[in-house]
Amino acid sequence: MKRKLLISAACILVIHGSIVAAPDGSKKTRRQLIEENEQLLKKIELLQAQIEELRSEVEEVAIIEDDLSGEGENENKISSGMEDYVSMSTDTLLGQWYMHRASRIPGREQYNMDSVRFTTDVPDSILMRRLADMNSFISLPYNETVKNFMILYSEKMPRKMGEMMGLAQYYMPIFEETFRQYNLPLELKYVAIIESALNPRAESRVGAKGLWQFMYRTALNYGLKIDSYTDERMDPFLSADAAARYLRDAYRIFGDWPLAISAYNCGSGNVNKAIRRAGGNSDFWKVYEFLPRETRGYVPAMVGAMYAFRYANEYGLRAEPISMPVYVDTLHISKNLHFAQVSELLGIPLDDIRDLNPQYYRDIVPGESGDQVLRIPFNYTAAFLDQQDSIYKHKADVLFNDKVPDGRAVAGSRPARTSSTASSSSSAGKGQWVYYKVRSGDNLGKIAKKYNTTVRQLKSWNGLKSDRITIGQRLKVGKS
Repeated sequence: MKRKLLISAACILVIHGSIVAAPDGSKKTRRQLIEENEQLLKKIELLQAQIEELRSEVEEVAIIEDDLSGEGENENKISSGMEDYVSMSTDTLLGQWYMHRASRIPGREQYNMDSVRFTTDVPDSILMRRLADMNSFISLPYNETVKNFMILYSEKMPRKMGEMMGLAQYYMPIFEETFRQYNLPLELKYVAIIESALNPRAESRVGAKGLWQFMYRTALNYGLKIDSYTDERMDPFLSADAAARYLRDAYRIFGDWPLAISAYNCGSGNVNKAIRRAGGNSDFWKVYEFLPRETRGYVPAMVGAMYAFRYANEYGLRAEPISMPVYVDTLHISKNLHFAQVSELLGIPLDDIRDLNPQYYRDIVPGESGDQVLRIPFNYTAAFLDQQDSIYKHKADVLFNDKVPDGRAVAGSRPARTSSTASSSSSAGKGQWVYYKVRSGDNLGKIAKKYNTTVRQLKSWNGLKSDRITIGQRLKVGKS
């Protein structure tokens, strides 16, 4: 979004002399002129400060737009929830559950939602009242498009709805807690329904991954780590935090939740194009026909999912049971740890550990490369703490006798690091640091991108507890 700053310049003449004639013929003393001049100078300083504030705001919006666009990669993003599961792991109970029991969400390949017109026995008057009673932060009028998605989710896909309702019992509390932290509407949790159908391993045909379907570059811009061991796009907690910040940034640009949510799916650039094609009108339904085809039904689909969850009892929809523990504990891991070590000594089914920690490849928590987390059922926490020395030693010489694809050894405890991984470590020694002075318009994402690192690493190096930085602040950055 572009803003134009119109600045009117006033010419001020400082006149030296004891007494001068004013334009109206009156005479003013030197003291009076000095006082007037000082008042004008104060006004100019105030205007300059306001101009600088606006300029910083415009620069910040431009940076946010750049982060949201992901260098254009979001423009062709396809949500797995609206489309198809292109790849999903079958090495866990949850993966098998998806593969063998879950049908694809009816979407473009099942129905042409641009032309299909569903019918229902529920009168329009009741649908309209129920929609209004939801009191949603998304203000959408009742029309055929919204009605179609309301019927789709509540009547046309009962088995899929039951599966998602079952998964929601585990994932929705995570999302709600995250959105509360950012003071965002809790209804945004339903974005994940449309993006991935609550499959943490969902991958779209263009490479978007996880519950929130982040593309690679966008994920990095929002501080998610992706390497040979880990893909935090599939971490339910970290990906939800990144999604919350993305949606917050999108709302700051568009000032409208339907447009901000649309931008989540197709990128801010496409939404801005649609607004321009709509003659600059930022009303969602005026912009609707100019949005990419898949994005067009994105917000109505989200409302349809919200409606089906809210009125599930009226339609006889019931949550399917899934093997996800209700109470989970998070352990901080500082040594390399294999899932099999935990499973064999504590008796936790290996598939349960995988389902709770989908962000780790090859069943390895790379604790030696930096502080990591492991989530296990709450009732196993005490046993882990009591036996952790034995757990780390258990079959270590066998389980860590492989190499990751880039050739770094996993054997032993600490993997051999390349110069790039060594430079990103938080333990950089003397002479391995550079210092960056924060300028107007900077944010952590932009600085991390400049130095080919992550927001998380920047925060670790500088002991930052939040993403807030100030102009003039000096940040320590590990040399690459």
